[in-house]
Amino acid sequence: MQFLEKQLKKVGQLFERGRPLEKFYPLYEAIDTFLLTPGKTATRAPFVHDAIDMKRVMIFVVIALIPCILMAIYNTGYQIELAKGMGHSFWGVVTIGLVKVIPIIVVTYLAGGFWEVLFAVTRRHEINEGFLVTGILYALTLPPTIPLWQVAVGISFGVVFGKEIFGGTGMNVFNPALVGRAFLFFAYPAQISGSTVWVVDGYSRATPLAVAAATPKGASVVQALQEAGYNFSNMFYGFIPGSIGETSTLACLIGLAFLLITRIASWRIVAGCVGGLLTMAGLFYLMQGPDRLSFFGLPPHWHLVMGGFAFGAVFMATDPVSASATNIGRWIYGFLIGLLSVLIRVVNPAYPEGVMLAILFMNAFAPLIDYFVVENHIKKRAKRQLR
Repeated sequence: MQFLEKQLKKVGQLFERGRPLEKFYPLYEAIDTFLLTPGKTATRAPFVHDAIDMKRVMIFVVIALIPCILMAIYNTGYQIELAKGMGHSFWGVVTIGLVKVIPIIVVTYLAGGFWEVLFAVTRRHEINEGFLVTGILYALTLPPTIPLWQVAVGISFGVVFGKEIFGGTGMNVFNPALVGRAFLFFAYPAQISGSTVWVVDGYSRATPLAVAAATPKGASVVQALQEAGYNFSNMFYGFIPGSIGETSTLACLIGLAFLLITRIASWRIVAGCVGGLLTMAGLFYLMQGPDRLSFFGLPPHWHLVMGGFAFGAVFMATDPVSASATNIGRWIYGFLIGLLSVLIRVVNPAYPEGVMLAILFMNAFAPLIDYFVVENHIKKRAKRQLR
């Protein structure tokens, strides 16, 4: 490691002020700090109060995403073979999945990385390490059949308008990956949602949420799901159509365990999301009847394994930049995300997946939640001092 450090320092002299490669210092700094721990302290948000730096934190999140990535590759190949009526072989499924998933990830990092480097060079600051996570999160929220040019457009919008216009990593109000995903949803709804997302050789299959939303009044939503080939088990394991990295609740739970052990993610936010979802789903379940939408009759625990709730609660809602920072605020923030997710899913049949909008909506209110929490603490302390 000492040899590597000495060589990097020699090369680094070419990127110092007044030297030929001065403008490209952010590229050198990104490689240097990725390979070695920098001996610097942060001067602006986000701050990590630990022995590890931000790059190590982001790498931990990427490691936690490995189960979702592996499941994304396998399930994509599995669903395509199922659509074509082919026999399933492990390596055949993996090969097809790699052909579909890897180009999406590569285009995401190339397009988004271009904007990251451009803004870093223009502003003469280091390349923000947050894109390590933003890029893979964004890619995993997309369907496997999306055109690659739309992948590039979406991540470009997410990086530029979701982060860079606010000042870069640590300054953004909204989760950049979700901003890019939301842009694609509203700009190109035909390729990002509905029954045409999983179209392979003319074969189309609706996602579980789409089936639940389309179930007519008076019919059993659970029965409709089972007739479509969906049950609680295959939705939990993730062998269903949907966004490539969001289908497996089990993979998300494995990633969550790693994030909680390493203390990267806030368990309060995740617990709040689950509590809010079960509360609202339970209320709708009690209100079910022949005059209500059939979606009201879906058992609350089924909501946990449908759509992108698990992925959003574990990897999106816990974003330390756009989430609440106070402990009480995290409970409130997470609870409202879970509540809004079910509210949007059930009440709005045209948009059965509410997790993305719920998180973006609460991103906007996270600072306000923290403000009132802090103000409440100040008032309580003032009252104690008066006694």
